[in-house]
Amino acid sequence: MPKRVETLVLHDSSTPSFGDIQKGGSVVLANSKTLGDLIAGVPAQARAHALWPLTFGLACCAIEMMSTVAARFDLARFGSEAFRATPRQADVMIIAGRLSKKMAPVLRQIYDQMPEPKWVISMGACASTGGVYNNYAIVQGADQVVPVDVYVPGCPPSPDALMYAIIKLQNKIKHQGLKPKQMALLELKPREVESV
Repeated sequence: MPKRVETLVLHDSSTPSFGDIQKGGSVVLANSKTLGDLIAGVPAQARAHALWPLTFGLACCAIEMMSTVAARFDLARFGSEAFRATPRQADVMIIAGRLSKKMAPVLRQIYDQMPEPKWVISMGACASTGGVYNNYAIVQGADQVVPVDVYVPGCPPSPDALMYAIIKLQNKIKHQGLKPKQMALLELKPREVESV
């Protein structure tokens, strides 16, 4: 059995002070019990703060998504530096707007082209539930086509709400961690749905 490491446990966004490190405390992630736990948590920490979103803007929510990366809100502060135009370079898909049944196969194909691990944010009432467009041509929620990790309510949601959803997704990625087999594949399979 591995030897237990003396640790200073950090929670969420708190950071150790220089005095804590000077006192000889080892600084590790929350819930880490051994050095192996710390090493297993490093890829998840790195992935959480280097998300590359793919824009899948279908309607008016896409305008709010675009303003999230503008100077006033500056999404780059949270690790999502630039939106990607190709699914092969992205690991987070943001679905913004109503999803028609004709567009559903395209959404699935783009999702399948994204490398693992990948996550999905459903932005707005239309992407999450079909919104006010409850008719035969609209998919009643993007989760019927792809697995959704975080839902953002609103019509349209504010850029602040999208930023909060990205922070929630980062926390989810940090706390899930990567198992030894997943570290080799860089793949996260179990999905838990969070609502903002």
